Amino acid sequence: KLEGEFVWHAHADQDELFYVVKGKLEMQFRDRTEVLLPGQLLVVPRGVEHCPVADEETWVLLFEPHSIDHTG
Repeated sequence: KLEGEFVWHAHADQDELFYVVKGKLEMQFRDRTEVLLPGQLLVVPRGVEHCPVADEETWVLLFEPHSIDHTG
């Protein structure tokens, strides 16, 4: 579950896949914002700065390597 705004960050060596189950997730990038609704997914490629924002409680399945450092 996510709620609120996280810090801007990037993962140098890993991609992340976000799948929204419930709610709405905004993924901010430096040049745009992607809005994800239930049933939608987004891959954030390694090295890309991003900032997840969930204005309401949002359920997300996050697929990432076990070794990833969690910053947001």
